[in-house]
Amino acid sequence: MTDDKTKNIPEEKSGEDMAMDALAQATHVGGDDEVAKSNKVAETLTTLQNLIERHALDMEELRKQMKEKRESLRSFFENDTALGEAQAEAEVFTTKMKERKSQLQSDPQVTSLKIQIGELREQQKEIEETLSNHLINYHSLTNSRSFDTSEGDQWDFSIRAKIRPRKNSA
Repeated sequence: MTDDKTKNIPEEKSGEDMAMDALAQATHVGGDDEVAKSNKVAETLTTLQNLIERHALDMEELRKQMKEKRESLRSFFENDTALGEAQAEAEVFTTKMKERKSQLQSDPQVTSLKIQIGELREQQKEIEETLSNHLINYHSLTNSRSFDTSEGDQWDFSIRAKIRPRKNSA
């Protein structure tokens, strides 16, 4: 149910609405009265500066509150004894894990596997380089980025350029 008294009361405008209205009026002032235009622009700038200052202060206050809340949260976790104990246990297990991993690293089988992986990686690099050269040649002849396999399928490839470091001429 609406009250007749509330119909005649104008709505209060926010500072942003007032600034937008003033800015709109400043850009649409009619006539040749330069002083009025200048005053309107000055009023608009003042309103805008006040809005900027208010929002900047609000932002500053929010940042302060967030910092306090983060510190409280950090303190909450730091002061929890059960969490502290669990972290201490985790550190003990991490230390044990690192020690065991170190022991395994010196095992002859692990050393042998690492050497084999290194050799395979080297073979892989050689094949990739050779294949890349062949694909570049194929592309330059056919202008195609796919080739037919012996099974009748198509195998797509991409060509990448890679820049290498400059050689010092000293």
